[in-house]
Amino acid sequence: MEWTIEKIRLDLKYTWKISRNASTFKENFIVRCKGEGFEGMGEVAPNIRYNETPDLIALAFASIKNDLGQCIISTEAIESFINTSNIPNSLKFGIESAFVHWHCKKYKITLQQFLGIEKPKFVASCYTMPIMDPSLIKDFYEEHHLNRFNFIKLKVNDVAAIDMLKEIGKLGNHPIMIDANEAWKDVDVLINFLPKLMAFPVEFIEQPMPSAFTEEYVHLKKNCHLPIMGDESVINNPDFDILEKQFDGVNMKLMKAGSYLNGVKILKEANKRGMKTMIGCMVETTLGIKGAWDLCALAQYADLDGCLIVENEPFHLLNEKDGNFFEV
Repeated sequence: MEWTIEKIRLDLKYTWKISRNASTFKENFIVRCKGEGFEGMGEVAPNIRYNETPDLIALAFASIKNDLGQCIISTEAIESFINTSNIPNSLKFGIESAFVHWHCKKYKITLQQFLGIEKPKFVASCYTMPIMDPSLIKDFYEEHHLNRFNFIKLKVNDVAAIDMLKEIGKLGNHPIMIDANEAWKDVDVLINFLPKLMAFPVEFIEQPMPSAFTEEYVHLKKNCHLPIMGDESVINNPDFDILEKQFDGVNMKLMKAGSYLNGVKILKEANKRGMKTMIGCMVETTLGIKGAWDLCALAQYADLDGCLIVENEPFHLLNEKDGNFFEV
């Protein structure tokens, strides 16, 4: 097998601002494996929240490239490699998905057949609005035709959340997912804030405090009238005995899970425990988003809009119409 990696620059249609940072472009990677006349590709979308940088991804791939070429000859070998390698989770997924896509091409099977899951029939995604001055929300909503989406996800911080909710509420009757990206640092302040949300059609609040706030989340869940969705707290080896005491649901992202098989495992465990399930994404091309789409039969919610904010999306593996994603 021949393995290569290529860095790509994704220019964004607008400034992507969340509670901890803002960006106008993203640097991702495409991993390729070739052999026996077939090629598989996987995407790596590093996230600084998990101490992943483009430089670190490049160095990590260089450190294991020779091992990849020598030992990865089967799906069992790739899973063993992923489980034992000390490399970033997003790189693990890029490598594993490239090999799995190669394997599926070689044996003429679908990804769902390989994973033993159903193919999604109808995938309605939310659209995520970045943090912005509330006075800009109406123009942003209309410019991007957001009335076509059933759900709106609103990135917020602990300062402008209510004003943003008031503005989005004037534009439609969308159920709203609030994504705080760990913005609140005091659980009692957060609990006192939550009653203000009762005036709005909030579906859930996602990761309002840092993932390290283990006991604070247990306390929050007992004092919150809204479902709480875990995101940054759900990485590649989540402890569900703890998670179900903290959250009502989980947002599984393949770039955090590190592999298709582990992503499926996380979703199935959450479903088994009666927790809400969501499949999310980073800022990615449709190569990565298509991988998330392929697992959507296992989830109640989908957040697949990471490719829609990319100006120069190169693969075009999915189409979106009326807020629904489907294969090209």
